[in-house]
Amino acid sequence: MKIARYATNAGPAFGSLNEDGAVYAISGDIFGEFDVGARVADVDDLELLAPIDPPKLIGVGGNYLAHLEEGGDDAFVPQFPMVFQLPSTSLIGPGDPIVIPDKAGFAHAVNNRDLQDEPFRPVDYESELVAVIGKPCHRISPDAALDYVLGYSCGNDVSARPLQLAEMATGVLMLGKGLETFKPLGPVIATDLDPTNLRLRGRHNGVVTQDTNTSDLLFSVASLVTYLAQAIRLEPGDCIYTGTPSGGGSLEPGDTIEVDIDGIGVLSNPVVAG
Repeated sequence: MKIARYATNAGPAFGSLNEDGAVYAISGDIFGEFDVGARVADVDDLELLAPIDPPKLIGVGGNYLAHLEEGGDDAFVPQFPMVFQLPSTSLIGPGDPIVIPDKAGFAHAVNNRDLQDEPFRPVDYESELVAVIGKPCHRISPDAALDYVLGYSCGNDVSARPLQLAEMATGVLMLGKGLETFKPLGPVIATDLDPTNLRLRGRHNGVVTQDTNTSDLLFSVASLVTYLAQAIRLEPGDCIYTGTPSGGGSLEPGDTIEVDIDGIGVLSNPVVAG
């Protein structure tokens, strides 16, 4: 099943996207009991939103070995997941613009000269599989972890590298990846997928720049859910951006970036200047 979320005059609504490209209304709770009803419209005639309004956004760094190896012989390989939390205000949906801000109003707030020169550029894209939690989850066993996942979506962990690297040098990570519009998500939540074997591609202006399979994840979805749930209570709708593979590059205004994952679909976003 593919769960879409779309705009209506009465507010956001959920629907089921069928193979014929039509969306059918969902009534009830997508995390509990619900029914699929009448046809609403073709998906192309609807304004799709991010498929969920998550209580928490959680990122994972360094989770594909090939991506780590891009750092050279001295590449650091983590022994446990490198996780960080992101502000929900950074979330956007399919078709929404990624905004690259200028430095106005920011440089005066920092003493780092590098950031004063240009705190936001380059802005890089990171194509990722996103796991969406389906029910409360705390201190679970690895064998049961995927039972707590509702489904999967496409995500883009857009990152302002100078700001990110300056933060990481002090042992923190949030602003460089948490700027508004920097967390595209969508187009749907696909259920009943095997997260250990999904082909993931990132396309920059139509050119494939990232191409991998989730079998190459250093820490699987089940491992990530288990690890996180030992410390914090995961809630329905929480989204885990599971990490990006090798490849990729930087974004400029006028670009289009796509994340394409088998079984889910294509998340496409334009890039504009702030």
